[in-house]
Amino acid sequence: MKVQRLRVTFARGDEMKYITHLDLMRFWERAFRRAGLPVAYSEGFTPHPQISLAAPLPVGTTSDAELMDVFLTERIVPREFLEKTAEQLPAGIAVVAAEEVGLALPSVQADVRFAEYDVTVAGADDRDAAQKIDAFLAAASVPWEHRRQEELRSYDIRALVESIEIVGESAEELRLRMRLRSDSSGSGRPEQVVAALGLPAPQQIHRTKLVLAGTSPAREAYRRRGRFAS
Repeated sequence: MKVQRLRVTFARGDEMKYITHLDLMRFWERAFRRAGLPVAYSEGFTPHPQISLAAPLPVGTTSDAELMDVFLTERIVPREFLEKTAEQLPAGIAVVAAEEVGLALPSVQADVRFAEYDVTVAGADDRDAAQKIDAFLAAASVPWEHRRQEELRSYDIRALVESIEIVGESAEELRLRMRLRSDSSGSGRPEQVVAALGLPAPQQIHRTKLVLAGTSPAREAYRRRGRFAS
């Protein structure tokens, strides 16, 4: 029986950026088992751990803001959960914070509204990039097509973008910060937004934040300092 639900923030570095979502779920199951944590399992012929990730991270992307809900059959202090888990993790992945949330709250997947990314682009002129960003954001819609295997999808990519800005530049590269929609109506992908802008393919994509429904700036800053881990 589930008696506690912890919402865990974790980071993924270069060493772990090429593992798939399914492999990551298996990784967490093994890590929690080695740590001796009382993770709840589903019933039936093929029980699986009651673990859920907020939003799958695209393969090849790093992050310091992934969210995961873990349901437990025994209560545990969040800090103890973090310490036991950290002992089982290899380079490239780390637990950052944990807080207890209500068992009856909506799933963390259903609560995600936006994802923020820092995107590094090489070989782009900053003035040209700024003009392209302004034109994109001013457009009422930007038709876009994306092929995945044999399926061709057509949609308005502008509707998936809340903001884009240039936050760093040098002679070699630009760093863009973008907030993209990530909910049941659609999820923006940074590399497709960069392509829609007419800029060179990204050299690096790093997710910096997942924004949940009802998240206040003060609460987000408090979480990012790790105060919920106590």
